[in-house]
Amino acid sequence: MKFRHGLALMMLLSAGLVCAQDWKTATSLPGVDFSHLTAAQRATALKVLRAQNCSCGCGRKLAQCRVEDPQCSYSTGMAKAVVDAVSQGKNADEAQQAAITSRWGTERKLLDDPIDIPVGGSPSLGPANAPITVVEFSDFQCPYCAAAIPEIHALLKAYPAQVKLIFKQYPLEFHPQAALAAAAALAAQKQGKFWQMHDALFAAHDQLSRDKIFELARQNGLDMKRFETDLGSTDVREEIMRDVQDGDKAGVEGTPTLFINGQRYNGPILLSSLKPVFDAELKPGAKLARR
Repeated sequence: MKFRHGLALMMLLSAGLVCAQDWKTATSLPGVDFSHLTAAQRATALKVLRAQNCSCGCGRKLAQCRVEDPQCSYSTGMAKAVVDAVSQGKNADEAQQAAITSRWGTERKLLDDPIDIPVGGSPSLGPANAPITVVEFSDFQCPYCAAAIPEIHALLKAYPAQVKLIFKQYPLEFHPQAALAAAAALAAQKQGKFWQMHDALFAAHDQLSRDKIFELARQNGLDMKRFETDLGSTDVREEIMRDVQDGDKAGVEGTPTLFINGQRYNGPILLSSLKPVFDAELKPGAKLARR
């Protein structure tokens, strides 16, 4: 099982948690699966999660980061390392060391080194010649992706001439309607209405039955006969597969994931956090400095 699917499962298990819970006393944490631990093992894991710092650079403890920033892939990965170690019979010190030495235990840069991501034919917003290109890998059934939409819209509004957004499909296997929603969005794209369907699908991300998706298509004025044909077409299915493969090659492990001028962004998807990154990218010589 790929880690991205494990991440999706943990997100799904945590969907009903109240984000305002006190991380110092909470016995359940967003994105952390304690279900296979005994009561004693859970207590050990929680002790470590409340004591160990997250590697993302936020200054929070792992439990705190899971509650206050559930999109953080580093606290998710380190927490999984802790739980796995405890489930194998290791004590608190050994579990803490497992987290520190895991692939997630080393603090990473806010932006990774740039890579090439194929974007030909993908839906886009913004000027074609914008100095900043943002590639978003997303899942229409993911609550974290839905929560990021207002922040991304605010970003585009703040940089109307400087940013181009490109959307790539990355439906996670544990979101049963995500692949159908991705196909629906691409079917709408064939009628020039991708972004209308994009917004409608995210607005209904927690109720994406097939009937609901067809209702949204009708509400957005799509030719329903053509929509249904395109929805099940080989062309659309292969485009989704290409996007997922592109995401896998780029190291995407969960959604939403952003790449800014090819650089994976490792911070929270908030306008306040993204703005300094974009301002730095727009400074003269920024691209030369990355070479």
